[in-house]
Amino acid sequence: MIKTMTIALAIAAIAAPTVAAPVRIETPWLRETPPAARTGAGYALIRNAGTSEDRLLDARSAVAERVEVHSMTMDGGIMRMRPVTGGLAIPAGGAVALRSGGYHLMLTGLKRPLRRGDVVEIRLRFARAGELPVRFRVEPIDFRFEGGRHGQ
Repeated sequence: MIKTMTIALAIAAIAAPTVAAPVRIETPWLRETPPAARTGAGYALIRNAGTSEDRLLDARSAVAERVEVHSMTMDGGIMRMRPVTGGLAIPAGGAVALRSGGYHLMLTGLKRPLRRGDVVEIRLRFARAGELPVRFRVEPIDFRFEGGRHGQ
């Protein structure tokens, strides 16, 4: 009886299709902060391999009181950063870059400095994909990601 159940479970496991997560986070990194900084910024490339749009709704991390999705625009030579209301759309089959000068994660109320080489977990919450824990590496203040399509 136990042998039959074990074989049945093994067959079911082999026969079950492997489903890849439709939302994938690539090149996640945070900018190093000075010792007294109360805010930090996070960047990544978010890919949606699904057939439906998803939305990055919010995020949280133990290193900050709040983590918000922000947009940065220039208005008459003045930089304006604003929270994205309603979530950031990630198109089906597409990607959105969180990068300096555009959409990014804003960590406010930092509980400690972000030091080069540290790895910080941020939990990103999507409308469809749910909550995804992502490990962000802290890079130097002058770091610029140069590979892939991240900087586009």
